[in-house]
Amino acid sequence: MLDKVEWLASQAFADLNKIANLKDLEDWRVRYLGRKSDFSQILRSLSALSPDERRVVGARANDLKVKLEETLTQKKSSLEDVVLSSSAEALDVTLPGRPVKAGRLHPVTQILNEVCDIFIGMGFQVAEGPQVEWEYYNFEALNMPADHAARDSFATLWMDYESEPGHRPMLLRTHTSPVQVRVMERTRPPIRIIVPGRVYRYEATDATHEWMFNQIEGLAIDTNITLADLKGTLYEFARSIFGKDRKVRFRCDYFPFVEPGVDMAIDCFMCAGAGCRLCGYTGWIEIMGAGMVHPDVLRRVGIDPDVYSGFAFGMGVERIPILRYGIDDIRLFFGNDLKFLQQF
Repeated sequence: MLDKVEWLASQAFADLNKIANLKDLEDWRVRYLGRKSDFSQILRSLSALSPDERRVVGARANDLKVKLEETLTQKKSSLEDVVLSSSAEALDVTLPGRPVKAGRLHPVTQILNEVCDIFIGMGFQVAEGPQVEWEYYNFEALNMPADHAARDSFATLWMDYESEPGHRPMLLRTHTSPVQVRVMERTRPPIRIIVPGRVYRYEATDATHEWMFNQIEGLAIDTNITLADLKGTLYEFARSIFGKDRKVRFRCDYFPFVEPGVDMAIDCFMCAGAGCRLCGYTGWIEIMGAGMVHPDVLRRVGIDPDVYSGFAFGMGVERIPILRYGIDDIRLFFGNDLKFLQQF
């Protein structure tokens, strides 16, 4: 048995010296040191030997196995060094590396920044406020009475609506107009601000409606501000965002916090006013609502409507890229589809 162990070890060392690659080295390991190898069989059969033979053969077999494992480790390390050195020689460090994909701003964020830049160029400042708002700022301060349809639980996402006297209900703001009230409370005219931000409605989502979307509203308060100032400001905005050839139309509309109120539309840039599917065959595309700030709104924040006047406007931000890029579903903006977002 001892002679067999010595012969097996010498044969293993001889075969190991001939190996030149890692694949053959793994085959050698399985053959001589694996679970079914001859060495493993010898170690398992030691129990059949006499105590004296078992002591001599077992000690020698274990000693040779340790030496084979050490030699295997050294051989593997040297072969790996050869592989690394050959790979380094084949590597051309002058070649350009793989390009790293850069992130980009969301299309809605891009439009928000563009709209803000336009109005900042006209002298407006950007103002922001809380998305969880008091009922007073969202409705009451804006001339929306207690029985107004917008206050219904089927239109507004209430946080803790209670009817007890003295309780101040909170909600997810339905527009960014509350920020205008907050600014007027703590700032004396002249005021010229725009208010971008997310708003929330109790909406059933479809291709044209979302329960969460972005708005940007504007407010200007000073002496001698007229409807002509509003029209001139919004006309300049429309030309800047949609092109210098755009025509603008204003029509009477109703909003509780302005008087008079108007809606603003631009001529359809797809059909040049002739009528198409995009504009509903009217030749015009409605962009926003606007008007002169209601005197009662000014009185609530301590601004004398006999001295000061102002205008306000508001628009849904997603509507602009929908019109500009021909997007047919507002839900695509919030679907996290990289194939869609990478187009912008």
